[in-house]
Amino acid sequence: MRVILFFLHLSMVRKILVTPFQKFVRIESLSGVLLFGSTLLALILANSPLAERFHSLWQYKIGITTSGFELVKPLILWINDGLMAIFFFLIGLEIKRELFIGELNTVKKASFPLFAAIGGMLVPVLLFLLLNRNPDNSHAWGIPMATDIAFSLAILRLLGKRVPLGLKVFLTAFAIVDDLGAVMVIALFYSGTIKWSLIAIALVLLAILFFFSYKKIHVKALTIIFGIVIWVLFLKAGIHPTIAGVLLAFTIPIRQKIGMEAYVKKLCDIVDDIKTTDISNSPLLSKEQIENIDNLEDWTGKVQSPLQLLEHRLHNWVAFLIMPLFALSNAGVSFHGDAKLDSMLGGIIVVCLVVGKMIGITLFSWLGVRLGFAELPEEVNFKQLIGIALLAGVGFTMSIFVASLAFYGNEFLLDSAKAGILVGSLIAGISGYLVLRLSDRKQAVS
Repeated sequence: MRVILFFLHLSMVRKILVTPFQKFVRIESLSGVLLFGSTLLALILANSPLAERFHSLWQYKIGITTSGFELVKPLILWINDGLMAIFFFLIGLEIKRELFIGELNTVKKASFPLFAAIGGMLVPVLLFLLLNRNPDNSHAWGIPMATDIAFSLAILRLLGKRVPLGLKVFLTAFAIVDDLGAVMVIALFYSGTIKWSLIAIALVLLAILFFFSYKKIHVKALTIIFGIVIWVLFLKAGIHPTIAGVLLAFTIPIRQKIGMEAYVKKLCDIVDDIKTTDISNSPLLSKEQIENIDNLEDWTGKVQSPLQLLEHRLHNWVAFLIMPLFALSNAGVSFHGDAKLDSMLGGIIVVCLVVGKMIGITLFSWLGVRLGFAELPEEVNFKQLIGIALLAGVGFTMSIFVASLAFYGNEFLLDSAKAGILVGSLIAGISGYLVLRLSDRKQAVS
């Protein structure tokens, strides 16, 4: 009985505690489809007779005002600064997981996606600085750095078994390193004048949460309260509040309070206790049965990784609500006759997303392998790598987010940048799909 129970529970734990990579890919792929639908809807509404109402909806101001405090923002900023902080919190959880126990926890594992990510960020930025001659557009250099993992994985999913699992793992690890780079760029270059006194208070609160994490203590209510306060402090201090989401994620403990062996032993004891209690047909449980169930819930909470549990619960909300809502509110670019766009800015972004990403990722990956610092993933060849490098040019979500920071208050340049992002992402996505579809999976390059 104990042996059967152990293996049954081990199977259940694998499903609950360890989020399979295939499930991650499936969620991100479906999210990519939903993102595409939201983007298409935003473009249709922005170029329809409802365009004025559609744009005015996102400018509707809501918030809190008291005698000594005011927090009033347009709806679009509540999405970009508020809901996107949850998105960045999830990114922080993924980065921490990968750094501690995932594809980035050793130098050997991290080297190849690290080389690719450095090239994928550095070359597009250098290409933008080389091509841009307008000082008004100089803040846009960070736009082509980003990669949209949801769209990229959605395209990979269309290819089915033509794409080896190692290529999907590489794209995910690469995108996580890329996200980390984007977070650092936002923190360093896209924040306003910093009020250090407010940052000091936020850092004290974060230090308290880090101490609790070190002690493997995770109090949900405290994390939520501290998280809201830290978010407000970052917002008022001049640092973009989404950075607070990333830092807060690193305070979530990754280790369980107890190990699986101790949990299984305790589970067997609880089952034995339940078997000894009187079983009746009454819809109400006995006092002993309630105590045993409460005991089971308490021990189940101790064996779960707080970080992995949070990541698991947030993933669907972010993938199926926050990201599509962000796309719907931000992707509405007007292309009708009266609309004016900076074609030069848009064209440069297209070139940087498609050509810059492809050259940067392919070149730096080849250098990493050639110099002996990295090695190609299993069953992956350089032709497929070129396809992935093109797919990485699908910047969309993060690129639009950086554009909204770079050109905040300048609708003309912001719409021009968005148009370039949409066109560049479309070209990169189609090109990457075609290259991967035509590549021979079995043809390896030493």
